[in-house]
Amino acid sequence: MAGSQERIEVYFEFGQKRTFAGAVDWPGWCRSGRDEASALQALLDYGPRYGRVLRSARLGFRVPANPSEFLVVERLRGDATTDFGAPGVAPSSDSRGVKDEELRTFSAVLNGCWRAFDAAAEMASGRRLRVGPRGGGRSLGAIVEHVVEAEGAYLASIGWKLESPGKIQIAEKVGRTRQEVLKGLEAAARGELPAIGPRGGKRWTPRYFVRRLTWHVLDHAWEIEDRSV
Repeated sequence: MAGSQERIEVYFEFGQKRTFAGAVDWPGWCRSGRDEASALQALLDYGPRYGRVLRSARLGFRVPANPSEFLVVERLRGDATTDFGAPGVAPSSDSRGVKDEELRTFSAVLNGCWRAFDAAAEMASGRRLRVGPRGGGRSLGAIVEHVVEAEGAYLASIGWKLESPGKIQIAEKVGRTRQEVLKGLEAAARGELPAIGPRGGKRWTPRYFVRRLTWHVLDHAWEIEDRSV
């Protein structure tokens, strides 16, 4: 992770309707806006929330005071996923290999994001979630189910097979899926999974896998917090 005195490297992903700004070294810290300036401001605004997610992990994250502390290192052309509302293009730095220390860091970030999601879900349990533009009308249960299903799909994107556990309670399904995420990440980081799928498609790199998954978990954790009445 970046040192405490360094500027925070960020990249932009431009769609036709939406722009994402993401922190290169801090997976999950990625927000969107109508353009470059508003996306960068959203990233800054969410810095304190992201900092709370990683507080217990003690990874040296610092909350920037203003946009001048960001250093733009890459601009990417987005795709339909970008305009749909999710970051869909990997920065070039995500092609780098993952060292053992980085793997431990990624695991800590993942666990921090999951704790934040669980805390938000527990806080909202029994409450009504506000409907409207922020998250639409999904119920809390539907959000939890959506997140765990997405994690299973993300595992397939790195070539890790998630065995169907059959009919089990959602809490057990969440726990099992998260265990497989950590196993799949380790296997991919150690080069044990082919980078090309059986039909020739390029799979996600371990870094992008963590980046996309943590963004999704936190986006819905913060959605729950924002929609709780």
